Amino acid sequence: MEQIIIHVDMDAFFASVEIRDNPALRGKPLIIGSLPGERGVVATCSYEARKYGVHSAMNIKEAYRRCPQGIYMHPHMDKYKAVSQALHGIWNAYASAAEAVALDEAYLDVTKQAGDLEGARRIAMTIKRRTREELGLTCSVGVAYSKTAAKTASEEKKPDGYFEIPTPEEFVALMSPRDVRALYTVGEMTAEKLYAAGIRTVQDIQEKQELVVRLLGKQGRWLTRLAFGIDDRKVTPYRPQDAKSIGREVTFQEDVRDFQLLKDVLVLLALCVERRAKRYGLYGNGVTLKLTYLDMKGITRSRLTSACNSAAAIWREAAELLEHVERRPVRLIGVSIYNLSGEEGRQLSFDDVLADAAARREEELNKLLDGLRARYGLDFAGHLEQIYQADTLHKTVEYMRKHI
Repeated sequence: MEQIIIHVDMDAFFASVEIRDNPALRGKPLIIGSLPGERGVVATCSYEARKYGVHSAMNIKEAYRRCPQGIYMHPHMDKYKAVSQALHGIWNAYASAAEAVALDEAYLDVTKQAGDLEGARRIAMTIKRRTREELGLTCSVGVAYSKTAAKTASEEKKPDGYFEIPTPEEFVALMSPRDVRALYTVGEMTAEKLYAAGIRTVQDIQEKQELVVRLLGKQGRWLTRLAFGIDDRKVTPYRPQDAKSIGREVTFQEDVRDFQLLKDVLVLLALCVERRAKRYGLYGNGVTLKLTYLDMKGITRSRLTSACNSAAAIWREAAELLEHVERRPVRLIGVSIYNLSGEEGRQLSFDDVLADAAARREEELNKLLDGLRARYGLDFAGHLEQIYQADTLHKTVEYMRKHI
């Protein structure tokens, strides 16, 4: 094998963490996400809940219709992030390169460490053992010659599974009779296009390559390669500066018509964006406002800016964009910065050369927070750090909505 890749994927991660911390939940249909009666979706659920047809990204109302006897919980993201950090610490110890694709999932290049398939098998079993013994959780692991094959292998024996796909030939033999949806990157819309053309299995893709390319263009060429087990992508460690944007958004439990409230919520979202940007030393050279209206129509509005990562500057740009959108009931609002650059690649703005620039930005932010205090009775003195927690952010936004 030219390269040996391990794909590690936790089993029902959020739900498993909650069950570990509260054994009374074991064996019950646990659904993490929004609560029944709220807006939102399922983040993840236990395998007991999946027996009722509940799955990630399902509308919470549909989940409740299918499983009214389920136990519904809001996610505790800070806890999951802490567990994730420990998990990746275990996994990364065995790889020359590690690519985290989620809190609970990663690709590991173990070519040098393993040497051969047997060595990779030993590493995989060690990862499973340490994950179980040190964190009380189970993971599914796939070992293969490519990233696609490794991800496919880790899905093969869930939960707490292990599977190997050593060669492209074995990948093809496994996948050929399966539905096209079994191929990595084939979603519902792509599958419907293929079905309409009489292409239902991976073998159909192999036999009708030209038709697939005509239907899907560049994506079609990628899929025809995958259908034959061809994937030469390398494991690439994630770097924050490679991100296209940094953003935060919230969904309201009831539609918001008051645009002053929307401007006030943007203050909190801008603070969250600032924190993440400064953590990685990144600046945005543009700001984007995102809205979803009552009828689910979504819009984005963007503008280029001088490099910024301060909450006050992000809010100022987003609030200006908000002034020029259609004033209809809003169910979701978000803000992000894009065209990211690091400190070393940033040009100084006029503000930067002024000695009191930082003080002025802090003064502007304090005025915004004073406005929230006056309108909603919110006092962030000594508690501002808590707003970065997802639970606190959403509860604060809902409190503001109810106290307009």
